[in-house]
Amino acid sequence: MDLVSKIKEFFKGEITTTEADLEKYSRDASLFKVKPQVIVSPGDAEDIKKLVKFVSEKKPENPALSLTMRSGGTDMTGGPLSESIVVDVSKRINQLKEIGPDYAVVEPGMFYRDFERETLKKNLLLPSYPASREICTLGGMVANNSGGEKTLAYGKTIDYVEELKVVLGDGEEYVIKPLTEPELEDKKKKSGLEGEIYSKISDLIINNYDLLREAKPKVKKNSSGYYLWDIYNANKKIFDLTKLFVGSQGTLGIITEINIRLIKPKKYRRLLVVFLKDIKLLAPITKKILEFGPESFESYDDHTFKVALKFLPELARKLKGGLIHLAFNFLHEFWIIFMKGMPKLVLLAEFSGETELEAYNQARQAEKSLADFGLDTKISLSGYDTEKYWIIRRESFNLLRHKIKNLRTAPFIEDIIVKPEYLPEFLPQLYDILDGYPIIYTMAGHVGDGNFHIIPLMDLGQPEAKDFIVGLAKKVYNLVINFHGSISAEHNDGLIRGPYLKQFFGEEVYGLFEEVKNIFDPQGIFNPGKKTGANLKYALDHLDYTAPSKKL
Repeated sequence: MDLVSKIKEFFKGEITTTEADLEKYSRDASLFKVKPQVIVSPGDAEDIKKLVKFVSEKKPENPALSLTMRSGGTDMTGGPLSESIVVDVSKRINQLKEIGPDYAVVEPGMFYRDFERETLKKNLLLPSYPASREICTLGGMVANNSGGEKTLAYGKTIDYVEELKVVLGDGEEYVIKPLTEPELEDKKKKSGLEGEIYSKISDLIINNYDLLREAKPKVKKNSSGYYLWDIYNANKKIFDLTKLFVGSQGTLGIITEINIRLIKPKKYRRLLVVFLKDIKLLAPITKKILEFGPESFESYDDHTFKVALKFLPELARKLKGGLIHLAFNFLHEFWIIFMKGMPKLVLLAEFSGETELEAYNQARQAEKSLADFGLDTKISLSGYDTEKYWIIRRESFNLLRHKIKNLRTAPFIEDIIVKPEYLPEFLPQLYDILDGYPIIYTMAGHVGDGNFHIIPLMDLGQPEAKDFIVGLAKKVYNLVINFHGSISAEHNDGLIRGPYLKQFFGEEVYGLFEEVKNIFDPQGIFNPGKKTGANLKYALDHLDYTAPSKKL
């Protein structure tokens, strides 16, 4: 079958198969490379509906045919990678349709940076933005159930999605929103795929309610699996399939429109910076600071700090203040390093208020509560000084990805989470595992909820690389499971964590995930091999060997 010619018969949008485009779309921010057959950029929802109907019709004679959504390409798991049709919504399905008093209606391809610029004009904010806020899209945030620096206070993307428009496997567009029990009964009576989905999913939830409640990860954030435990709220008697679509990585249908709730951000902020030498103090310090209600509570380690100092010129360009100005602003840190050595962790606790005094007083009270620990601390008083810390935290991955020669970033244990109270026991064991491998790594994250992003630097061209990835991932994930955490707090499963879902959730719950996939997508046309059916060998066979080889 001449795939491109067949698509051109009904498709209004763009189609490309140039080698340059295929190469570009074969990568995201993960450690994989998967070359697609064709990239399409639909002009509207009608194009998407026709695409789904076309693939459904041709699938029996072309079993490898499928549709995988993509927008910003910032996914760290290989979620938007495919050997078949990649559907890029960032070019045309990218409009902000409406901003209401506390919500917005937006298309999935709109970049968050553009979205935020418009919402802030009305003093509104979507607070679940990730560190990749400058280059990610709303569709990706919903597909991965993104979180970030403000999630500690405000929650994740799943907490803000009010309603979705989605194209399902029959090629029709539906509105997905919270339903009362009478509304659910009406949906179940509908003919066709919609009625079948509501009937089967509601039965699955009711028949396995206790099992699913027990399966829900016991941490503040989770992006692994399908969130079956959140669909039915027994107290409110509400059935909400948006909870299933958020975080599903495009495996159940294609999102065409998002209705999302917004908040009014507080006007003023003050940042408390803590330089921590002894990792054993992290848990009691975390507990103390959390008592004062920080809006954000982040961290980065000594490796990340060293990378930042090494690439000060790049940070200066981001801050737009000049290298000399930035170096002058680092005098305090240089003095601490000279007098006491490099801190093991730098903690960033940001407090907000409706007045400057309110924000400052919260930061000051938190700082005072740490007096007995004998720590070096500071309250950042200028916007520039504050932003330099956030730039280090947000840009560390990109610096590693683009500036470190011969080695490349290998995100595969980059999103683990345990409860903060477990950190005194958990972190020493984690460091023992990491230090048992001859790799360089950085660790940053959201210390306020125990979520750490560990980024090893590796040469994937070495024969031992695959064994390193498999061995290290197994040990780290086993440790996380032993401490009742989650293998993904924000970044989702994709190619890299999909193969571990059965281990993480158990055979019975994983079987329910497979059942859900089959209810929505029995032909396997939506992003196959993610969430269910993931294969570790396939993932390892598609490692991106772009960095020059040298001994690990």
